[in-house]
Amino acid sequence: MKKQIIRFIFNIIFLMLNAVVIAYAEPIVAEGAVPNETSKQAILNKMYAIYGADQVIDKIQVRTVSAPNGWSDSVAKIITSDLNKVKQGKLSIRSTQLELIGKVSNQSDIPQTTANLQNLVQAPYRLNIQLTVNQAEQKILDDTLKNRIIEFESGSVILAESGTKILDEMAVALSKVTGKKVKIIGHTDSSGDAAKNLTLSHERAAAVKNYLIGKNIPIKSLSIEGLGSNKPVADNTTSEGRKKNRRIEFEVL
Repeated sequence: MKKQIIRFIFNIIFLMLNAVVIAYAEPIVAEGAVPNETSKQAILNKMYAIYGADQVIDKIQVRTVSAPNGWSDSVAKIITSDLNKVKQGKLSIRSTQLELIGKVSNQSDIPQTTANLQNLVQAPYRLNIQLTVNQAEQKILDDTLKNRIIEFESGSVILAESGTKILDEMAVALSKVTGKKVKIIGHTDSSGDAAKNLTLSHERAAAVKNYLIGKNIPIKSLSIEGLGSNKPVADNTTSEGRKKNRRIEFEVL
């Protein structure tokens, strides 16, 4: 199984390798050396809080290493959910010098992610952040989707005819995004039970993936995620807003 790997002390590396189905996150292996058990637990506890204890594999060793005062607290502070947005990247820690290099899916993520992380760093630590966007490939998909809604039959995972027509166009666009993995993300409105909406969003993303596989898009290039109603883009109190929130997104990884 592919794994996300986080290395501590000199490198914290984020290899955002997605499984074919990612309703459950890939395990995260924490490995490296820390100066004491307190440092180890501080890091692990932060990772457990963000990723879930069942998704973290502990391979951190406690041994004599050189670390500045307050090192463990400083490292733990920057292990936040914002790092989930960084793909194909590396966060390096060398004494008090930190550097984050990687890619994000949307240009709008860069200033907010940068600000959030910089606010967590205090002197004498310094953080250099270099984030770029998978612009060319993402633009191909965004221009094809054109903010249209891939519709399903009411309350089901059966694609509506209008939805399949859009996916036929998306299949052509995806064939142009070679050598990249693409995540299909399902969303719902806030009507009904939250847990059922989460399941429905995942199942709809899976239905889209299966349709695209039938259009000869390689299965290994597609992953899925269901977010339920957790990330609305419009007001759920109006019918028009709920319609916009019931959507499928494509994210180049």
